[in-house]
Amino acid sequence: MSIVNKQKAMEELNNRIKACTSCRLFLTRKHVLVGEGDLNARLMFVSLSPGTTEDSENKMFIGPSGKILNKLFHEAGIHRNSVFMTNLVKCMLPKNRQPKLDEIQSCRHFLDEEIAIIHPEVIIPLGYYAARYILNKYQAKPPAARTEVAGLFGELIFSNHQKIFLLPHPASLIYNPDFEPETIAKYKNWAVLANNCKWLSICPLKRFYEAGRLESSWIELYCKGLWATCVRYQMEEKGRYHPDWMLPDGRLDEKLKVYLMNES
Repeated sequence: MSIVNKQKAMEELNNRIKACTSCRLFLTRKHVLVGEGDLNARLMFVSLSPGTTEDSENKMFIGPSGKILNKLFHEAGIHRNSVFMTNLVKCMLPKNRQPKLDEIQSCRHFLDEEIAIIHPEVIIPLGYYAARYILNKYQAKPPAARTEVAGLFGELIFSNHQKIFLLPHPASLIYNPDFEPETIAKYKNWAVLANNCKWLSICPLKRFYEAGRLESSWIELYCKGLWATCVRYQMEEKGRYHPDWMLPDGRLDEKLKVYLMNES
């Protein structure tokens, strides 16, 4: 979709979002927050709902959690205006209570439409509710227990042709500042996810995939995902030899070796 068509589609969608009275939250809101940012963004952030400050000022992430998020953007070395940010629930939840099922049901189609317009390379849900919804949407089998979702924070998942990178909500650091170093380390992967691996165009893995010898998940999770964790990348950066049939996790695939021998 061209940027002009994206702009028209998003404007039409935002008008419908702002006029929505589908659930009880329209009675207590000051504003309906629509998504904001780069319509061609590679990274799309999905939070739960606006906070009090966001509802008052009609802007994403400008309250206490927004200050933390800005710090995390700075630590990762990427600009806030280079991503797209939105919420699962578009109206503030009174007293920051948990969302009710019908509130999520009333709003979720708006998020689905935003995703379809942006068509992000990576969706980054922030916190439990956003993570659970996105994992369900892409049939990624979210854990049943809330505590188990937290165990997936910092992990890149590829499911149903979509990459998902789960992270804790920035507000978690307000209540648990001791987790800041660990959280910053996870958030710094934004800079990695913002671009493909620089070696992708000449990487043998790309050739194996195009020849139907390698599953797409290897390319999506490493070459176009967390490439800094790829053993091949790390060895390439150090100038160390590694065979063409080495997988990103360091294992040697003998079937790929045989394919190369037969090809030559």
